[in-house]
Amino acid sequence: MKEPVVDLLARHLAAHLSRSEIERLIEAPPSEELGDFAFPCFPLARVLRKSPAAIAGELAKKMEGAPLVARVQAAGGYLNFFMDAQAMAAHVTADASSDSFGRPPSSAPAGRRVVVEFASPNSNKPLHLGHLRNIAIGESTGRILSYCGDSVVRTSINNDRGVHICKSMLAYAEFGNGATPETAGKKSDHFIGDYYVLFSKKAAEDESWNERAQELLRKWEAHDGPTVALWKKMNRWAFDGFAATYRLFGVAFDKEYFESDIYKGGKEIVADGLKRGIFKKRGDGAVVADLEKENLGEKVLLRPDGTSVYIVQDLYLAVLKDKEYHYGLSLYVVGNEQEHHFAVLKALLRQLGYSIADRIVHLSYGMVELPEGKMKSREGTVVDADDLIKDTQELAKAGLKERYALAEKETEERSLKIALAAIKYQLLKVDITKNMVFDPAKAIAFEGDTGPYLLYSYARASSILRKAFGLLPAGAGTLEKSEIRLVKKIAAFPGTVQAACGRLSATLVAVYAFELAQAFNEFYHACPVLGSGSAGFRLSLVNSFRATLKKCLWLLGIEEIEEM
Repeated sequence: MKEPVVDLLARHLAAHLSRSEIERLIEAPPSEELGDFAFPCFPLARVLRKSPAAIAGELAKKMEGAPLVARVQAAGGYLNFFMDAQAMAAHVTADASSDSFGRPPSSAPAGRRVVVEFASPNSNKPLHLGHLRNIAIGESTGRILSYCGDSVVRTSINNDRGVHICKSMLAYAEFGNGATPETAGKKSDHFIGDYYVLFSKKAAEDESWNERAQELLRKWEAHDGPTVALWKKMNRWAFDGFAATYRLFGVAFDKEYFESDIYKGGKEIVADGLKRGIFKKRGDGAVVADLEKENLGEKVLLRPDGTSVYIVQDLYLAVLKDKEYHYGLSLYVVGNEQEHHFAVLKALLRQLGYSIADRIVHLSYGMVELPEGKMKSREGTVVDADDLIKDTQELAKAGLKERYALAEKETEERSLKIALAAIKYQLLKVDITKNMVFDPAKAIAFEGDTGPYLLYSYARASSILRKAFGLLPAGAGTLEKSEIRLVKKIAAFPGTVQAACGRLSATLVAVYAFELAQAFNEFYHACPVLGSGSAGFRLSLVNSFRATLKKCLWLLGIEEIEEM
């Protein structure tokens, strides 16, 4: 709905501001009484040599006859635009139900190829709550980008080698006694994780366990037969478990990389950098990069014994992904504790002359804690993803049984959708850059700022439309305030998606979805739909809301429910 305002301003200000500058300056007034959009005239004061208030007053007199704009009012140094509610309602209800609502026009240029790397687990333990936030962010960001016209490739790097992997291998070799996930009656990745915890307990009692794990890594790198066989078996258990959790959470990858396949590839890049004098060899034999100019200090790339550090693998993978996908943007969904790592990665790529350095973005997100505090994998205090989903589903079942009489199968299916909505929404609604506390009991509430509340609002709209099947929409009479608010909130969807795409923020969509549901429920309580004189229009408004919320849910990775 901003376009008519931009058109009107551009018509009068083309000599002073570009269309994109005008669009960027337009803002939302602090209250409804001040209109629907506001334009600050302060940037024009120096050019026109007049006060902002005088400029606003002169422009307000000239701006008439624009479609959808009822009136323009000067207030101080601002131009306030009041939209025509009837025209806006007709426009929104005509557009919002379309699949193209909020998408770029068909005439827009083709989008970028974007590679999104997320999840990226270690194969020595199951996915946990922190992974779920990572996955929720990665999946939702990918959907937002694709909705806005980009071609998205979802990838994950499985960290399946190294001393941390050998720790769970060593504990299993010592205490497994040939047990399998089947004989233990455990999900396969949970089975692996138990041995990682066991190793940590043993190492705390006897430090020699750490050296034994290092020795096992040396055997693996020397391709020792029994060691490699054990590694393959335990990795298979881990990956089978991960795949089951991914399916449950509703995510799939276009390509999965494995550290064991690529960890040596970066050495050639480092060798080339050393040959060209970009990197240097220290007296102890280590190969280092001087990043002092970037305020990143000195970075060791190859240790004195010739082994590479983790960032060398990332160098190779960044180049490999560009070779495979020719990406315009490469996103890494990784926690905020790795911000220095990615600053170093980009600096190294620039030193080496790779243009991809400017196409790499670290989508940094905050850590997740429980009400009880931080989680620690080594101590076994992490909340496993599967357990969290199961426990949240049990809470959802209890809520459903209090409200509805459903068959057992229906309760099972519906409660899982509600649980996943609760988890995903809770993980996305908090600004992704911030740390957060996840409380399952609050997340599953059917009222308030929660995923179940969004599902309930969608189901309520679906119920109204089912009951009114066959009733034809008609024009609206005088609109009630709650109708106008809902129309305006629906109209804000395209701008919200564009902002979420530009800022790589799924949180913007989550917050908007809740505000949209609030506006609908306010309308529902204030304006009877069926049987009212405006039933036809109100049904079209309900349908527009339902279609828009469905798009929001999809962007958040949440499956809608027709009935709660």
